Amino acid sequence: MLNNIFDLDLRLIRVFLAVVDSHGVSAAQARLNVGQSTISTQLNTLETRLGYRLCERGRSGFRLTAKGEKFALAARSMMEALDEFGMQARHLDKRLVGTLSIGLMGHTPAQHNHRLAEVIRRFRERDEAVRIELLVRPPGELEEMLLKGSIALAIGYFWRRVTALHYTPLTLERQVAYCAPPHPLFDQPGEIAPEQAAACSWAWRDYPVPPEHLPLQQRNIMAMTGNMEAMSILILSGQHLGYLPEEMGRQYEARGQMRALNRAKLAYDVDISVVTHRSSERTPIVAAFLEDLDLPQAQ
Repeated sequence: MLNNIFDLDLRLIRVFLAVVDSHGVSAAQARLNVGQSTISTQLNTLETRLGYRLCERGRSGFRLTAKGEKFALAARSMMEALDEFGMQARHLDKRLVGTLSIGLMGHTPAQHNHRLAEVIRRFRERDEAVRIELLVRPPGELEEMLLKGSIALAIGYFWRRVTALHYTPLTLERQVAYCAPPHPLFDQPGEIAPEQAAACSWAWRDYPVPPEHLPLQQRNIMAMTGNMEAMSILILSGQHLGYLPEEMGRQYEARGQMRALNRAKLAYDVDISVVTHRSSERTPIVAAFLEDLDLPQAQ
């Protein structure tokens, strides 16, 4: 039985994780550049030192045991911590060292993306050695990742307010309802009445949105997605109406592929916000990034 974590060969753990990621010993050969028998021997050695079986492997296929699943999670956490330690050890002369994970909702106005790129440029001019990670997820998942500490900050629009999180408005984004041929509303003259649009089939967001002027019935929501590129596909099918960021929708309008239904009555504004966990705002890296973003920190 293993008595000390430092007695465990990290190389064996990396082999195990490679097998897990490859979903089997055979598939891991190319990744590890060693033969199947060598990998099997290394797994056996690791299991012997741990005192329990990590996975079932053989003709019946590869499957992690219950302990193997828990060990894989713990091993990944340890490897991430070692990577972080290695980066900090190499850059002890820098004022800011570590990782900054930023979650993005997806399609946002071009001027916002330009602003974010400019903030990253300013941040890189600091005395820093920070690894920046950008992830794209739906709003609800971004909030969960913030609460778990998986990311340091998120940018997007969020309708609920979680007490542990701090929401700071960044910019506005206009959402407009669109249709595409061969939908019957596409060729109708003038602006479409909300009541007429409400009777049609819609593609809708799979996360909460603010109350609408449109009296839409749940039965008329025939497709759902949290991705704006996917939403545009549903609208382009000509079978669904749907909301898109106006900047995105205008590109389709310019090509004659979509039509805005009624910019006055079938449209709404959303706040694009920067969201942080109140505790993480006090960390030097996040505080510096918020400063470069010209945002105040929560008190």
